[in-house]
Amino acid sequence: MVMHFSLCYHILCIHTFYLSACCIIHNEKTYDFTSFLNAIFLITSNQNLFFTQSFVSSYLFSSCHFRYMIKHYQHFLIFQFAVHEINKDPHLLPNITLGYQLFSNFHSNKLALENSLIWLSGMGPTIPNYNCELQHKSVAVIGGMSSTLSMAMATMLGLYKVPQVTYGPFDLLLADNVQYPYVYQMGSRESTLHLTVIKLMLHFGWTWIGLVISDNMRGEQFFNNLKEEMTRNGMCLAFVERVPKKINLEHDESIKLFSRIIASSSNVIFIYGDTDSLFEFSILVNDFYLNGKLLITTSYWDFSIDVTKEMNHFHGTLIISQIKREIPGFTDFLRSVKPTVNTEDIFLKSFWEITYYCRLSKKGTVELLHYVCPEMDLVEGVYSSDFEKTIMDLSYNIYNGIYLLAHAFHQLLETLVYGNNSFPQGVTNFCPCLQLHHFLRCVNPDLDDKDELCGYAARMADERYDILNFKIFPDYIAKQVKVGEVIHHGKELNIHEEDVDWPEDFGQTPSSTCSASCGPGFRKTLQEGQPICCFDCTLCPEGEISNQSDTEQCLKCPEDQYPSKEKDRCLPKTVTYLAYEETLGMALAAVALSLSLLTTLVLGIFVMHRDTPIVKANNRSLSYTLLTSLTLCFLSSLLFIGRPTPATCLLRQTTFAIVFTVTIASILAKTITMVLAFRATKQVSKLRRLMGTRVSYFLIFICTLIQMCLCGIWLGTYPPFLEKDTHSEFSFIVIQCNEGSLVTFYCVLGYMGFLSLVSFTLAFLARKLPDTFNEAKYLTFSMMVFCSVWISFLPAYQSTKRKAMVAMEIFSILVSGAGILTCIFVPKCYVIFLRSDRNTLSLLKSKANP
Repeated sequence: MVMHFSLCYHILCIHTFYLSACCIIHNEKTYDFTSFLNAIFLITSNQNLFFTQSFVSSYLFSSCHFRYMIKHYQHFLIFQFAVHEINKDPHLLPNITLGYQLFSNFHSNKLALENSLIWLSGMGPTIPNYNCELQHKSVAVIGGMSSTLSMAMATMLGLYKVPQVTYGPFDLLLADNVQYPYVYQMGSRESTLHLTVIKLMLHFGWTWIGLVISDNMRGEQFFNNLKEEMTRNGMCLAFVERVPKKINLEHDESIKLFSRIIASSSNVIFIYGDTDSLFEFSILVNDFYLNGKLLITTSYWDFSIDVTKEMNHFHGTLIISQIKREIPGFTDFLRSVKPTVNTEDIFLKSFWEITYYCRLSKKGTVELLHYVCPEMDLVEGVYSSDFEKTIMDLSYNIYNGIYLLAHAFHQLLETLVYGNNSFPQGVTNFCPCLQLHHFLRCVNPDLDDKDELCGYAARMADERYDILNFKIFPDYIAKQVKVGEVIHHGKELNIHEEDVDWPEDFGQTPSSTCSASCGPGFRKTLQEGQPICCFDCTLCPEGEISNQSDTEQCLKCPEDQYPSKEKDRCLPKTVTYLAYEETLGMALAAVALSLSLLTTLVLGIFVMHRDTPIVKANNRSLSYTLLTSLTLCFLSSLLFIGRPTPATCLLRQTTFAIVFTVTIASILAKTITMVLAFRATKQVSKLRRLMGTRVSYFLIFICTLIQMCLCGIWLGTYPPFLEKDTHSEFSFIVIQCNEGSLVTFYCVLGYMGFLSLVSFTLAFLARKLPDTFNEAKYLTFSMMVFCSVWISFLPAYQSTKRKAMVAMEIFSILVSGAGILTCIFVPKCYVIFLRSDRNTLSLLKSKANP
């Protein structure tokens, strides 16, 4: 078994590999895996592609920066390592040695197509449909680095049904099984990349970003996925710019494109594409400084190949990359790679000479250009500074692609050996290129269209992404530092913000919003004709709050709570009522008790002087009844003070109405008694009989009975009840009594008003009767005060609310009662205590008989 290299040409710094591998099995038949890789070296002897050694050297040192080679040389090393690892594995392809052929396409579709034809025809002149190399046993191709190169190759390779494994970014066009049935993509589908972007935006609060995408189907697919998810999360795109593949400073559209990007109000710009589709865009970015912009991109756009002073504006860029995986044994493999040891490796020789600007002679001696080539391996030398220590996405795809082919070929050979009956018909006519497709579909886990015989269920790999921070250190050393990761299909983000270096234009974490955030207490009002991310902040309406930022609708507080002044939270309402503890309630209660005590005192005075003419005049028993009812009137006002209960709600209005009706009926009886007493002095016997006490009390009873009937109807139909008023006062819950039926309530008041009006009329007509102790004037004044108070009470009662309304009713009760007490009984007390000379029977008779 041997390692076979079909290397016929010399070396040139380029962008792409075109590799082919051949394997020699135990029966000495030879089969090749051919692979096209974007790499560093060109190998060609075709007449149209012939280069002399002098031209090669000139191109290397004048046109191609060695960092390009450092970046992409890992692709070739990982290819070598994978082949070397498989050849040492006793369980994978035993007794078989893999080899490879290498072609280069200079990142040119034309060369990719031409090299494909060369490989199919043999290593000589290009003759379509002829294989000029009889020993040519290549079975598969790996390439290329971009979708355009892969399509160019697939155009030719597909005609011969050659398996082609691509290692560049996943492309939907290549996923078309009708147009490209023999292409197998190793690149990630990036099915959750848009979710990763959304998660990153949510973490930093970026709701207004710009999007730059490559102008192809891959870019459009990402745009559609991202836009849908952004809309779902309330985010907006400030602009969407599609970058054509051919773009340069000579086109006005290029200047306009960058002008729109720079003028955008978005501080965060996401750039989606790969190095191939954004190649010329990468060059223009160096000419247009994107000041004040944070760039986010993916690892497939490699802008960091040539780090110069002009690229400082890339410092702080965030890069979303597939999680870097360590390949066991790769570092040890690199330690074994030395130009003095691997003398047959012309790629390593050229790589070493270009990197250190020296030359190794064929005999191993050093020909100095600037200094002696160092004696070290890749890990000690280039690998420690400029070389990527972690496995890049494309390199890992190459590694997986080689193992995919190896396992598929291994299964193919096992089927031939053991004669598996489930193998497709025609396998006995063994042709590796044709039969290998069946096993590639079985082995590759990312393919949705699988052979039923494989028994391999379609699944989507759990995509995991690293968040890298591009940092430029002194001496223009660029590093990609891991600062976070996204796992579980883009649902979980872990990021270390303290490790992130932001662009120099941002002193702290940048913000990117169309409108400033609306704080608590405000709601968003969309601006007409603008995206949902552009809004004005409007203060929440009365009675509503918003306790979060950027809320679209304010919330009403519960009935037992009210908004704070800032309208950012609800505060519990204070329960209130006319309490004894507050000043107003205490004052009214004190006045009510004082008046009731005063009335009781007057009653006591009248009882003590019950035999005096002034007390006996106008029926002293009615005076006792009147004073007693007045005392109860003053005390009934206490039912209106304190925390209302269902019992007090039922009692206070009815008690007040009945007791006051007794008072007014007593005044009415006194007025009628006074008129009848005057008529009795004319010796009219019938009138004298009407002056009896029974008639007066009968009148009081009838008047009170009518009021009691009205109150009974009130309580029986729609009685007063206890309620909590949460709306009348902003920050209070008023516990009060609802009067129930207002019609019945006003009927009760109206009835009292009717009695008082009758009493006032009779008293007014009898005010000039010639009696020494004539009470007509006093009764007239008392009824005038009473009517004035209650007439004023009605509009005041309607205009006031809650506690004030209750206080108004208490005030009316006390004032009207005090008016009656003052107008009727104060003059008599004055005579009793201060003018006792007038309180005699002789004076009474002299006044009665002038």
